[in-house]
Amino acid sequence: MNKLLKKLIKAASGRTRFVMAIIGLSVALILIFAAVQIQANYNELLNGKTNQDSVANFLVLNKILNTETYGHASLSDSEISKLKQQPFVDDVGILTPGRYKASIESYSDRFPFSTDISFEAVPSQFIDVNTKEWNWNESSNFIPMIAPNMFLDFYNFQFSFSQNLPQLTQDVVKMIVFKVNIQTLNGKISFNGRIVGFSDRITSLLVPQNFMDWANNHYGNTQKTQQPSRVIIKTKDPGNPLLVKYLKENNLTTDADKTRFSKYRQIVNVVVNISGGAGAVMLVFALLIFTLFIQLTIASCKTEIELLITLGASPKQLQSFLLKQFYPSNIIIIIVALVIISVFQFFAHGFLQKQNIFINQFISVATIAVAVIMAVILFLTNYFTIKKYVTAKQ
Repeated sequence: MNKLLKKLIKAASGRTRFVMAIIGLSVALILIFAAVQIQANYNELLNGKTNQDSVANFLVLNKILNTETYGHASLSDSEISKLKQQPFVDDVGILTPGRYKASIESYSDRFPFSTDISFEAVPSQFIDVNTKEWNWNESSNFIPMIAPNMFLDFYNFQFSFSQNLPQLTQDVVKMIVFKVNIQTLNGKISFNGRIVGFSDRITSLLVPQNFMDWANNHYGNTQKTQQPSRVIIKTKDPGNPLLVKYLKENNLTTDADKTRFSKYRQIVNVVVNISGGAGAVMLVFALLIFTLFIQLTIASCKTEIELLITLGASPKQLQSFLLKQFYPSNIIIIIVALVIISVFQFFAHGFLQKQNIFINQFISVATIAVAVIMAVILFLTNYFTIKKYVTAKQ
């Protein structure tokens, strides 16, 4: 019976229609799998531990200073609370400024360095310097400070040349004890201070929060608690278009270099959506072509099927046979499409690794899950189409 059915199907089916159906479905599945895999790679680049940027993922925010915000550039409690509620913000820290005049100078005549300075403090979880010396109390021998790397670069490659001073490495700077002066109502009071680390995250001279609170309470030029003018946020994706949009709508600004990838991400999202949309449209057409192919094959076998049913062949037997003829080719197409995506993923992994960009060398679980879903959809399409038209021929 099966041999007879194979001869009938081969004689009735059109090779051209079958090839067209195979090509259409193959292209559609490759586009869909590629769209899913690109999105998975993109999420890994943004959120993967190997790609996390300890600098870019922290943004210092302040209001844009213009005619409207001049004199009112502080951030209110409601604005900070609103910022904390945003889905793209993981944590918010207050940058506390020193509300007193301060200066810093060197004790050594060989290094005659002196300048006015302002301090800031921030919660410890926002600091990218890991040192046991980051603590202070009133009995401490010195005030620990964290300086921006850009300060040292400015000194070494500009200031030292103009003042005929020696260049300094980070290790040398950490050994220098500075004189920290704070101007009070009763005159100047001095402390010892020492640089205990260098930061790329916050471009200001940092002191421990407990010292800042103590100094503001004792030497601050105002007794009133003032609202902060700057905050630091932690975010998984500094290039998130929603983050950039929020900053613009709320008149906030940050380091433009850290958010410049927002436009690129929007472009990538458009490309991924177009790829997925094109794949979905092609999948619909491919399913339509396969459905028509099955219908035409069964229609061309109408007389033979009727004869086989008259001779005793059951509709279920015909359905089972036809499903075995059409569906396995769908599975082969899915497997081939996955292999193609896997090959591209492997080479993309090797290429990006050379650029210190890391993605998985294997395709994602999401891509495999979509392949399983496609296999189920194709099975149901084949099954119900065959069932409908074989039953109609009884």
